Amino acid sequence: MKQHRLAAAVALVSLVLAGCDSQTSVELKTPAQKASYGIGLNMGKSLAQEGMDDLDSKAVAQGIEDAVGKKEQKLKDDELVEAFAALQKRAEERMAKMSEESAAAGKKFLEENAKKAGVVTTASGLQYEVVKKADGPQPKPTDVVTVHYTGKLTNGTTFDSSVDRGSPIDLPVSGVIPGWVEGLQLMHVGEKYKLYIPSDLAYGAQSPSPAIPANSVLVFDLELLAIKDPAKQDAAK
Repeated sequence: MKQHRLAAAVALVSLVLAGCDSQTSVELKTPAQKASYGIGLNMGKSLAQEGMDDLDSKAVAQGIEDAVGKKEQKLKDDELVEAFAALQKRAEERMAKMSEESAAAGKKFLEENAKKAGVVTTASGLQYEVVKKADGPQPKPTDVVTVHYTGKLTNGTTFDSSVDRGSPIDLPVSGVIPGWVEGLQLMHVGEKYKLYIPSDLAYGAQSPSPAIPANSVLVFDLELLAIKDPAKQDAAK
């Protein structure tokens, strides 16, 4: 199945690359041309993230040209299957290596971070700092809360932020990643925490998006704005 997805991805890229010898030969004026460029750009980024950034654009264009022109294909099907399998294996090896490196870097980060003044480490391995104290109520697992947050990788790269969007979000305490479930229940309404979440309390080896590598430690600036009134929630349904 993975080989078929890879083949489809390469085929889609080939539609964009076919007949284009260089970037300067491509016009990006009409909506169709711009959309075509967007498809190629997004697919190219996806393939690059999977370690397939050395595809030969001329060979791709030749393949689509032979198919459209109904010419005899230059490689047998079994050769193509073998080539796709080799690319897939290489991509998997690359991702496994990156995952191992990320896990090691995350472990080192947390070990060093735990030594900093003000950082508390819980029994689960969650680390947090109280940035702003308050004496409001604390949420329960069954509550829905309103929060503002900014999520970053340990290198400081922001991958998501309600603050940047200018709009806080409502979410169920028990419906988020384990690090948040625990962290939210430590907080009082009005408080700001910085959470340092080990990968096993976040997304682990399953990356939710290219912006978050597998086995990443996540750092959140989290502000608990309110606990939603259950009665008002029921009335709104």
